[in-house]
Amino acid sequence: MYRIDISRDTVLAWPGGGKRPAGKVRDEAGYPGRPMAFGPGSLPGAAAGAPAGVVDFRLARNAVLADYRKGRLSRIDVCDAQPELLRNAIHCGRPSVEPCPICDASMVLVTYVFGSRLPASGRCITSLEELAKLDRGATEYAAYVVEVCGDCSWNHLVRSFPVGRRGRTR
Repeated sequence: MYRIDISRDTVLAWPGGGKRPAGKVRDEAGYPGRPMAFGPGSLPGAAAGAPAGVVDFRLARNAVLADYRKGRLSRIDVCDAQPELLRNAIHCGRPSVEPCPICDASMVLVTYVFGSRLPASGRCITSLEELAKLDRGATEYAAYVVEVCGDCSWNHLVRSFPVGRRGRTR
C-alpha cells in the first residue's frame, strides 16, 4: 500500500543533495519523508549500549492478556503452567515486582538456560551468582526468563538474552 523508496540514495541523502529543504519534505512519489537511520540507537526508547540479542516479550504478553480480557481465551487457556515449572517457581524463582495479571497474587521469575553441554531440557538457574558464572564462561548459552504465578498457574515468557562469550570473537 505504501511504497516509499528506502534505497541508500533516499535514506542517506536528501533528494537533490545539500541541506534539508525548507517546508515539508516529500520523496519523489509525493509521500512525506526524511532521511532515516537504521542503527539500534535510532529507535525511540532504545537504550544506548544495550546488549545485542535481548528479546522482550511484553507485546506478546499484552496480546494474550487482551484476548483473555475480551473473552477470546479462557482462564484454562492462559493459566496452564506445567507441574515442573510450578515446582521450579517454588524452589528456584525470584520474586517479581509485578502482580499476576489474572489473580493479582505475587509472581516469581524463573530463569532457564539452554546450550551445548547442558541437558536437553535446559538448566534452571537457582541464583544470580550461578547465572553470572555461566556468563563469564567461554560457551555461549541462551537464557529465558518466565514469569509464573503459583496461585493460578499463569506463566509467560518475559525475555530472552544471550549468556557467555561476552566480548569474545568466534
